[in-house]
Order: sequence, then structure tokens, then C-alpha cells
Amino acid sequence: MKYILGRKQEMVQFFNEDGKAVPATVIAAGPVTITQVKTNDTDGYDAVQIGYGTQDEKRIPKARLGQMKGFGPFRHLKEFRIKDGASVPSVGESLTVDQFTVGDTVQITGVSKGKGFQGVVKRHGFAGGPRSHGQKHSEREPGSIGGGLRNRVPKGMRMAGRMGGDTISIRGLKVIAVDAEKNVLLVKGAIPGRRGSLVSIKA
Repeated sequence: MKYILGRKQEMVQFFNEDGKAVPATVIAAGPVTITQVKTNDTDGYDAVQIGYGTQDEKRIPKARLGQMKGFGPFRHLKEFRIKDGASVPSVGESLTVDQFTVGDTVQITGVSKGKGFQGVVKRHGFAGGPRSHGQKHSEREPGSIGGGLRNRVPKGMRMAGRMGGDTISIRGLKVIAVDAEKNVLLVKGAIPGRRGSLVSIKA
């Protein structure tokens, strides 16, 4: 089992051995430090807690500093569940991108870009009203929300509202390049989030 934290950088064109241009995302990943190992006997589940990035101690609560047990101060702490039979690292061990190899299939989790308050056309893909038959100002309106015998709006009705800022996981992304010296991982395709946002990678 492989896992690491990183930050999304930018998207680039990567030319493979055949000379074809492949869309790829550059991720500055690691190094991370194992701050805690949880077991089924003591915590009820098997997991490892890793720390990534640096932060001023004044900005970190004391309870969180206690979790780091003198390894920090880290900006981010995250847990990864350990699968049955997987090797468990020791506390204090450092993990880098060299654990990944070209061709690995990974799952990347991040927070999508926030788009603010949006209407139903952008948020849900509504077609809007017709542009003919005397309608003036209904081109991007939601239309009926279900009247009839009901005297309330049904739960789950798609309407305008806040869009983006959701935790999104994408599976099946492939690693196409690893640079251990610069701590850079190149993944085929796009990943959620803006530039500089935190992402978790596991294989």
C-alpha cells in the first residue's frame, strides 16, 4: 500500500515514448512523516497518521501538537486506513515519492474549486426555457418545482445554490513520471482543486 500527501501545481503536456502528447498534472508530493500508527487492538481500526508541510507552532492548537509527538509542527495531518496484510511503517519514518513507480494506478482526493452561488443552468445543466412563443425573461430560469397536490417542495429538488468546494475522489489515474530528487509526481489527466490545494494520493 502506497500513500502520500502533496499539492497540485499545474497541468502540462507530457510526451510519451510514442511521441504522443498526454495531458498530465504536476503534483509536489512529500516528503511526509509517520506521526502515529493506530491498531485494531488499541483504536479499533488499523491506520497510519502522516504529517505534511510546515506551520508556525503559534497557529496550531496544543491538542494537535500533542498528536504530532514532537515530529512537527506540521501544517497537515491525515490518516490512511491500512489494508489487511499490508506492511505497517514505524513511527518517525519518512515517505517520499520514490515509493511510486511509473504505471501505478492511484486514487487522488482533493477539494474542488469553489464557484460561489450559481444558477440551475451552470449547477445542474438545465436547458432553461424556450427562446420563442412570447417568453421574454425565462431563458435561464428553473421552471416548475412541482406543484399540484403538494403544498411543499420535495426534498432533493435541484435548485440554485452554492457550487463547488466539495471533496472529490478520482480513481484509476495512472502515474506517468516520478522525480524523486524534486519530490514531483506526474499523473495522467486532471485532478480536483486549484493550484496549491492539498491532495491525498494512495495506491
